[in-house]
Amino acid sequence: MTDHTDNASRTEASSTPDEYGHGVYVPRPVDPRWTTRPETPADRAAVHAINTAAFPTRDEADLVDALRADAEAWLPELGHVAEAPDGSPAAYALLTRCRVGDAPALALAPVATSPAYQRQGAGQAVVRAVLNAARMRGEALVLVLGHPEYYPRFGFVPASRYGIRPGFEVPDEAMMALVLDDSVPVPAGMIRYPAAFGV
Repeated sequence: MTDHTDNASRTEASSTPDEYGHGVYVPRPVDPRWTTRPETPADRAAVHAINTAAFPTRDEADLVDALRADAEAWLPELGHVAEAPDGSPAAYALLTRCRVGDAPALALAPVATSPAYQRQGAGQAVVRAVLNAARMRGEALVLVLGHPEYYPRFGFVPASRYGIRPGFEVPDEAMMALVLDDSVPVPAGMIRYPAAFGV
């Protein structure tokens, strides 16, 4: 399989400490087994089905639909799919606009893989692809609320290291941040999610 992204974007994030011991974004080769690309309007039904199948409820699928309707949050080029061998979407990752205080950032959610393709690298490939796309468009910071055993492989570290916190109670290790551009000062403060997140 080939990756439809250009060579400059065939990278992944890894955690390399900066002078303060924080993880920063470092390019590495992407898994060549999976073709990744931005989603298109033709993918909407498949994306909805992936999110519905990957989670216990339809909440994540409905979240994507609500985010699409939010002009301030939705960034069309930052929803990506990994393709199954037949070209249909097998995994999905979405970045939307959020803020830390008044500074722009990105929220990674949801990340979903069709049950038929779980534990085969599709989810990791699509996360790498969407993080690469964010880096290439000049974004500096990504936040994720997720499994602390999974997301550090992409370079995420606890957001509290930067003084970033959500407006609700979560385990410290589950709220994570990834710096894509360490030349931009990392903002501290409260995360402001799009209204569709309901937090």
